[in-house]
Amino acid sequence: MKGSYLNWKGRFLWIAIFAISMGFLEAIVVVYLRKLYYPDGFSFPLRLMSADLVTAEWIREITTLVMLAGIGIIAGRNGLQRLFYALFAFGIWDIVYYAALRIFLGWPETLMTWDLLFLIPVSWLGPVLAPVINSLTMIMMALLFIGRQEKGFYIRPGLSDWVLIVSGAVVILYTYLVDYSRLLFESGALSAKESPEAGERLAVMITTYVPDHYKWTLFIIGEALIIAATINVLIRSRKYSKDETVN
Repeated sequence: MKGSYLNWKGRFLWIAIFAISMGFLEAIVVVYLRKLYYPDGFSFPLRLMSADLVTAEWIREITTLVMLAGIGIIAGRNGLQRLFYALFAFGIWDIVYYAALRIFLGWPETLMTWDLLFLIPVSWLGPVLAPVINSLTMIMMALLFIGRQEKGFYIRPGLSDWVLIVSGAVVILYTYLVDYSRLLFESGALSAKESPEAGERLAVMITTYVPDHYKWTLFIIGEALIIAATINVLIRSRKYSKDETVN
């Protein structure tokens, strides 16, 4: 990029350093939470947090996403790059987060260990391996799309590619949300006539629920849709002519 002291490889390097730092910081916050709520080590069923702490966690998750999006906006020089620099940062951050927890707490025991992944809009549940695969996919897509574009190739996902990517993401998101969403429906907590009894039933269900089956088939389908779109974009990529620009 003209006028910048960093080329695209340098931007990837510093984004990675930033994301690694964020991953360790995030892990340290979770170490404190687990020492408070799970002194004998994190495991299911979950323990209820106070309402004010849940609010603080929501804010923390939102600000984390804002920071990751911000680094992508700063680093990218077009819309595609801004998106995928942000996804690259997200992927590095997420993988380092689990690596740091392993260093600090010896957790997760294996990649098949279940985790509470996210809290917005409801709790996301899944084995650690699933978000790690998602993160590796995001890193791969960012390196391929931005790297190829910076080497002079025309990279522009079409409508069909975005449909595949978004559809794959929605399918994967469903696998994370289905467990907790089912508890909400079964407890009656989503009813228009929600009662204190429904809230109590939900609390009991959350504090006794132990996930044991992840929808890997759907997860693989979602990943396959995203990878298919990635391959399609790369196959259609071509070198810019002299009168074209990547900006």
